[in-house]
Amino acid sequence: MKNWLFLSVLICSLISTGQDITIKDATSKKGVPFATISFGNGKGTFADDDGIFRFTKKLYKDVDSLYISSIGYQDLTVAANLVNTEILLTQEADQLEAVMLSAELNGKFKKKKQKPIAHDNYFNCWLPTVESEIAVRFNRIDNQPTRISQLQFPIVKEESQVSKKGKLRAFSTMVRIMFYDVENGQPSHRSFYPSITYVVTEKSDDIVEIDIDYLNINIPKTGIFAAIQILGYTTPDGKLIKAKKYREIQTVRGLQKVSTTYRPLLPFTNEVEGKQTWVRRIFYNNKEWVPFDLNYNPNSSLVRSGHDNYGIGAEFKVFYKED
Repeated sequence: MKNWLFLSVLICSLISTGQDITIKDATSKKGVPFATISFGNGKGTFADDDGIFRFTKKLYKDVDSLYISSIGYQDLTVAANLVNTEILLTQEADQLEAVMLSAELNGKFKKKKQKPIAHDNYFNCWLPTVESEIAVRFNRIDNQPTRISQLQFPIVKEESQVSKKGKLRAFSTMVRIMFYDVENGQPSHRSFYPSITYVVTEKSDDIVEIDIDYLNINIPKTGIFAAIQILGYTTPDGKLIKAKKYREIQTVRGLQKVSTTYRPLLPFTNEVEGKQTWVRRIFYNNKEWVPFDLNYNPNSSLVRSGHDNYGIGAEFKVFYKED
């Protein structure tokens, strides 16, 4: 209750100091859910599922411009002093005519599983921030037509597992799953398969199972990447909280911006062979994907200890050709 009281006070304080802005489709005038708002200083935020986010110069004093993006829309730059209560995004011309063609896999199939790899060692966990995205590659089973029917995400819900009173601290975090095509072995364009959002709390299982059979995700010959991204904390009814995703801290080197970390933590593993995990910081480096290795961060304790993959599990339907 104390945690939810704190969140309620936080929400009320933000309402009194912030301005709600809605990102809409220029044609339909409907909200664009979970659009990305970059501030050009390595930080940013997301709109909620109604396309709404909060911004004022008082809240973001050093932000001069907002860079708005969402899959299927033209990127838009808006000067901070010209921001209105509505921002309209125009659909990309090539996206208007795009049609996803996916052959329906019918007939007999065998179910196959890839076991998720979990642990509860805080020191071998990724600390999620909204600026980071993690993608794991999946390939066809036995080089046969393969559909992903379920994804299984291992999580760690608390740094020390329990509070001083012996209970997990309450939290509610919105997570988004997206899919990416494979090009030259790395994530490239967003797949036309829709993204999925769900909420994780301290009551969630240590393995979060997401059924996606209804999406008919058939793995291409080159493979496919499934990516996970934290969008932020939510209210008790599952609405994304419109709050700053970073803090300013005064140091001897001046004012430093520190990204907020969110629960749950993501346990990385040293049990996966090869480089199956890629990461990117969506407000940095032109949103480029990089393999999670020493080139990404030579000081990373995860990489240096060999915990360089996120062990997402999955269930598959494999359609073997009959002899």
